Amino acid sequence: MIAWTRGRTLAAGAALILLTNAVALSGVFINRSGEPESRLMLSERELSLPYRSYRQAENSGLALTLTWRVLDADEEGSDYGSSNYGVQPTWLDAAHLATLGFETSAGNATQEARERLARQLPRQVLVVFENAGPAWRQSVERARAGAARQAAAAAANPGSEAFAKQARAGQERVAIEENHYSRLFAIDAGLDAATLRSRYPDRSRYLILRGTIRPTLRRHDRQYQLGGYISGVAIDHINVPFALRPLLEPLRNAPQPLPDASTPRYEVQLTVGQRLEPWIETLTTPAAKP
Repeated sequence: MIAWTRGRTLAAGAALILLTNAVALSGVFINRSGEPESRLMLSERELSLPYRSYRQAENSGLALTLTWRVLDADEEGSDYGSSNYGVQPTWLDAAHLATLGFETSAGNATQEARERLARQLPRQVLVVFENAGPAWRQSVERARAGAARQAAAAAANPGSEAFAKQARAGQERVAIEENHYSRLFAIDAGLDAATLRSRYPDRSRYLILRGTIRPTLRRHDRQYQLGGYISGVAIDHINVPFALRPLLEPLRNAPQPLPDASTPRYEVQLTVGQRLEPWIETLTTPAAKP
């Protein structure tokens, strides 16, 4: 019997580390081989810097957070400018859940049956994200329509500070929607990447990522109906390559731009590979542009 010495233990540990690194590097190579699945130009609206904290100050790494949204049934529009975890998109109804493998046969059965369906385990699917497309423009129009209603209410109630305050808030909301909130919206989900890509062929506008969907109940016309929401995206923190970090370091402690500022502080070319894993290919700032 061979004694398990300290030297053998260290050698086994080193071999395990090398094997783990080899597997990780092979995954990166496969993901980045061939033509990218998609390549989009995004700004800090869609890839935000982390909040500064003591722990981050000690961390030499830097990752940008993928910031996405959904359109819900609220015609006033959501006040969320960041990732809409838990918000129920209008397109993710019971019929769509069925295409993703969820059980939806209860239909208009009892409330107890609908609650049972809503307790199904989450599923990992493929989520389609659209950048600066119809979903974002609809969100902008919602904000403008809301601001118009609030301005009309203020005009009909002269001297009312409450109505005047609401009107100012409506105008600020339009400016934030137009210039600051993310333009990246989750608009569809499926199980087959090729099918989704044939539906959304523009690889510079639509990206496909792995995400998790959970069923839930939503209230509609005084009744609860089965629907779903996106509870997470598999990779939503994208590491900034070491060579590009100096461009972002001056911005980490800088104040956020004002609501009426329309120029982003940086733009990122985000590339998604064969394994649907994103990485940052280029990063530019206005000061760095020729």
